[in-house]
Formats: sequence, structure tokens, C-alpha cells
Amino acid sequence: MISVVIPTRNRADLLALTLSSILKQNLAQSEFEVLVIDNGSTDSTQSVIREYQSKSTNIKSIYASEPGLHTGRHTGMTASQGDILVFADDDIEALPTWLNSIAEVFQDPNVAMVGGNNYPMFLDTPPIWFTKLWNRPTFRDYKAISSLSVIEFFGHTRTVSPYLIWGCNFSIRKEILLAAGGFHPDGMPKELIRFRGDGETHVSRYVADSGMKCVFHPGASVYHKVTPERMTFDYFRQRGFNQGVSDSYTQLRQQDASAGSFQSGFIRKAFGFVLRRSMEFFDDRDVKRAMTELQRGHREGFAYHQAVYRDDPEVRDWVHRSTYY
Repeated sequence: MISVVIPTRNRADLLALTLSSILKQNLAQSEFEVLVIDNGSTDSTQSVIREYQSKSTNIKSIYASEPGLHTGRHTGMTASQGDILVFADDDIEALPTWLNSIAEVFQDPNVAMVGGNNYPMFLDTPPIWFTKLWNRPTFRDYKAISSLSVIEFFGHTRTVSPYLIWGCNFSIRKEILLAAGGFHPDGMPKELIRFRGDGETHVSRYVADSGMKCVFHPGASVYHKVTPERMTFDYFRQRGFNQGVSDSYTQLRQQDASAGSFQSGFIRKAFGFVLRRSMEFFDDRDVKRAMTELQRGHREGFAYHQAVYRDDPEVRDWVHRSTYY
């Protein structure tokens, strides 16, 4: 049994397209269930869920009012019947081969995680600079814009790093997710951004440190929607800020106070190095501006989280919790 877990909040129109693609899967519906976790929606999300429940008996709805993507993920994990958990965002459209390919790869008992391509689906014509960013030269066997969770691998089925299996299309054995302690906080609303963590990266780190096998399969691919507001400089700055908060959270959990200053500087320098190397490929002023905004936002987010951790005991307690479910 495969359990597909889809946390959602106030994106009814996008959710409808996601559910439509899941009902077109090649895998028999008796072999999977779909758990839609309504994370406090106030729009027509419940109406959309009921519409698709009338088309399929394997779609279940669970309401979870507490904010945070990790809340939706854990609610689905706890309620799931499957041994394989497939976490998907509410703005993906899956290939018909998606679940069948995931099931095929997990026939190997040594496989811990499975991922596929997360192709971008542009909901408006991308600006020229954005197209150049997506199609930039790469010496790796994939191309990606991590700030948008879009990635395209070159070639066939193969083992990959767990860090290249991202949350919008993230399949894992339930027993391994439980052993990892579940997900860390993610997807917090703006007013609670101080409680953001490093999400599924924590799980990928656990899998990597344990030396477990992770597989890319081209059939296990989805299209991930890129809205017009995500193709702006403001979005890149905000996305950098969010990543800065996440990196601060990671550093604070992993380092004691004596090593904290070294680690803080290392993370910021490493992030800056990656962006500078990316910009070396471009003469385009707007591409460089997008990368600069990402880096500026990262610095701001990192500094913000370090400060609230220092000043707010609730944040300090939150950062060092053992689990979040």
C-alpha cells in the first residue's frame, strides 16, 4: 500500500488539478490511498475534496488546524495505512506513471527514498532572465532552481543523493521516516516564521548519514507550478530569507555555543560561494540581480533567526525539541 499525503491550505484551484492528475494514475486505485490534509483552509478546499471523493473512494480528508507544513505531513503520516509514504505539494500535477514507478523502485528492499523530476510548469510567460537561469550551463547530471523546488535529471534510473529528493515529490518508507523522528518545521505562515526549521532536509540528512539507498526514476516525475509572483526579485529575496532562517535553525541544533560562531560563518560563506559560482556563468544583469537578492535575503534571514533565538526562550525551546509530532 502506498499512502499519498497532500497538505494544503487555501489553494483550492491548484488542489483540484493535483487530485485530477492522481486519479489518472496507471497504478490500480486499490493499491494506494490519498490523504488530503486541510491545514486550516478558509476557501473552497473542502468542496474540492468532496467533489473528488465522489469520483474515488480512496481519497480521505483530514482537518489539521495547527499551522505548519510539518503538521500536515505528520498528520498524514500518523493516519496512513501504507508502508510507503509519498509526500506531494498541492500545486503539482503528476505523470500517469508517477505512483507505479515509485512502487516499482521500492520493490528493492534496500531503497529508502525515491524521487523524480520536478519539471517547472510556468503559469505565465517567464521573463528572459528567468529562462536563462533555468537553462544555465551545468557540469552536473541535472539542472535545478532549488529556491523553486524544480529539478530535471539527465539520463535514466539511478541512485542519487537524498538531498536531491525535494518535498514536493518525496517518497520514503514509513519506518525510516519514523526512525528519523519525522520532519522538522516548515511552511510556517509569515507571522510565525521564527518557528521555521529545515523541513525534509533533516530527513535527508538522516538517510545520508545512515548510508541508505535513494533512487531517481524518470517515471516518478511531476510538474511543479511556478506562479508569476515566484518569478520576481522580491520572491527570490523572500526565499533567501526563508533559507537563512532554516540554515540558522540547522546550525543551532547541531552546534554548541562555543562552535556556533564558526559554524554560522561557514554556512553563510558556503551559501555565498555557491551563488557567486552561479553568477560566473552570466552576463545578464537581471540574473545577477536575482542571485544577489537571494543572497541578501539569506543574510537577513540568518541574522533574524539568530537574534530571535537569543532573545526569545520559546524559540530556543522550539529549536531543540526532539520531535515535532
